[in-house]
Amino acid sequence: MKPKKTVENYLDHHYIHRSNWLRAAVLGANDGILSTASIAIGMAAATDLREQIALATLAGLVAGALSMAAGEYVSVSS
Repeated sequence: MKPKKTVENYLDHHYIHRSNWLRAAVLGANDGILSTASIAIGMAAATDLREQIALATLAGLVAGALSMAAGEYVSVSS
């Protein structure tokens, strides 16, 4: 027999609690795209050598990915 729905237990098993990973993914992707694009634009304004722009953008992309991964690991493990 199912328990009766009340105001207190309405959100106990609601689907909104399962969407936290989606929110984190969207915010992380937005942050990653913005920071990587900012590095690329800044380097493009500073130099016209394609190799330097690509290298700086790749370094920023890797650093951002490692930073987000470490932050998420600490957040989940604590």
